[in-house]
Amino acid sequence: MAARALIPALIVLASALAPSLAHAQSAAPPEPDSYRQSDYRAPTPLSLKGARVLATQEAAAMWRAGQAAFIDVLPQAPKPKNLPAGVVWRDKPRFDIPGSVWLPDTGYGELAPVMLDYFRRGLDKALSGRSGPLVFYCLKDCWMSWNAAKRALALGYTNVDWYPEGSDGWAASGLPLEKRAPEPRP
Repeated sequence: MAARALIPALIVLASALAPSLAHAQSAAPPEPDSYRQSDYRAPTPLSLKGARVLATQEAAAMWRAGQAAFIDVLPQAPKPKNLPAGVVWRDKPRFDIPGSVWLPDTGYGELAPVMLDYFRRGLDKALSGRSGPLVFYCLKDCWMSWNAAKRALALGYTNVDWYPEGSDGWAASGLPLEKRAPEPRP
């Protein structure tokens, strides 16, 4: 008898959730043909041609098994120019997926040749002779990781995954984060 009373409540709940689920899917923009050039903190597409899109559970399973090289592409705030003498500048600490390689500023729509070389060398170092996948991430709703994964495909890397939830989704799932220093930049 209790199950019968529950059915109308479930129907009402499903009806209430349906519009928000439809809105979430419609809020995702279509996949563009080229790199995103601005407004990097915005909803991202649900796909990336040539790459596999990972949910948190899939990314975590790969991480636990040591099956992939995780690449963080969150930008690093530059030291402000013209700081008065004696002012101490401290970089904001970055906490990301343990064991990741942080290649800051490599997810922009266009990269200078020196940064493209930095990106390529960083990926090769992260793979270190392995043929496993490269998993690109940043933060949730951040085009930087989408751009970086697309760029890796364009450079000829064939085993590319994209984790759009990034360190935000990772932390929200209770998974560990660790403090990271960026790979030295040119």
